[in-house]
Amino acid sequence: MDPASAEELYPIAILMDELKSDDTQLRLNAIHRLSTIALALSPQRAREDLIPFLQDNLDDEDEVLLALAEELGKGFDEYIGGPEHAHLLLAPLASLAEVEETLVRDKAAESITAICGILSSSQIEQYYIPLVFRLSHGDWFTSRTSSAALFSPVYPKATASTQDELRKAFAKLGSDDTPMVRRAAAKWLGPLVKTMKKEHVITEALPVYRRLALDDQDSVRLLTIQDLIAIGQQLTPAEVKDHLLPQIRQSLTDKSWRVRYMVSNNFVELAEAIGPELVKDELVTAYVGLLKDNEAEVRTAGAAGIPGFSKLVDRETILSQILPCVRELSTDSSQHVRAALGTHISGLAPLLGKEATIEHLLPLFLHLLKDEFPDVRLNIISKLEQVNN
Repeated sequence: MDPASAEELYPIAILMDELKSDDTQLRLNAIHRLSTIALALSPQRAREDLIPFLQDNLDDEDEVLLALAEELGKGFDEYIGGPEHAHLLLAPLASLAEVEETLVRDKAAESITAICGILSSSQIEQYYIPLVFRLSHGDWFTSRTSSAALFSPVYPKATASTQDELRKAFAKLGSDDTPMVRRAAAKWLGPLVKTMKKEHVITEALPVYRRLALDDQDSVRLLTIQDLIAIGQQLTPAEVKDHLLPQIRQSLTDKSWRVRYMVSNNFVELAEAIGPELVKDELVTAYVGLLKDNEAEVRTAGAAGIPGFSKLVDRETILSQILPCVRELSTDSSQHVRAALGTHISGLAPLLGKEATIEHLLPLFLHLLKDEFPDVRLNIISKLEQVNN
């Protein structure tokens, strides 16, 4: 080897030594300096020597792998010759997307989707889409779980025939035998739905959502609330009534408090997505039910949404349905519920007007200002300016 080549490869030699060290911190530092090492090499050397070396050295501690997954997604393409070579980063990241540690897999998937944003159409067809299919059909649940995150970034860029295949592959994830895979499908169905044509949302995404919304694992069902909102946003109010009403009702009264908490936490967004008629006919009564839920966490999330939901209903509904619940919440047994109410109750004042605020809200403010827990008093005081204005 001529001296020039030896000098060019010197940074890799240092990296190899550090990555073989028994000291985890030394290996971690080496990964964090990866861009500096790549810069010291030529882009060609980085492509031909550094990337294959990294690919062959993925048997390490989780924190080292996590750092590597992050580094490769942070504009690393500029060190290997730019976007035209960015697809070379997919191989090591795909291997990281299959490891056992969830944090590493999630970061690898995040970096893969970042790289998708700079790939050309031909690179996507030749490298990214085969990678998605390979992971989604993998033998290990880890690869199938990671693949769910990779569909939505590429779907709008794919050809119509590839989109058909992507929808079918995602639907398989939604009925996978492994709960972790179904959980990933539930998490990433919403982002995928936002990129689909309405006809495909109704014919293909809805059946996937319905199956997941009835899953026997509440950890899957709770993630479908965002899917419900995403689908609702794609449909007209009439279509929501035709296609989603049973699922909305089921989620609102789910036997698991964790699912009801997710509904309560996202209630305003759900109400905005399904339209005023269904809000009036279905959601007012349901919201009252959530504000009276047996679980304090559900009531806390509900209290936080009071001003947002009240904007979507008329003043009479606020006075007759919402305010009685607010009065009950002001004496709730949970300090967290009262603290959440203290933060958000002042948002009702602009909706009720001066007289109704003095009549209905002022007594509640005064009551909460005497609360035994300082957080409740502090939350009320910090928002009083809203009422004065």
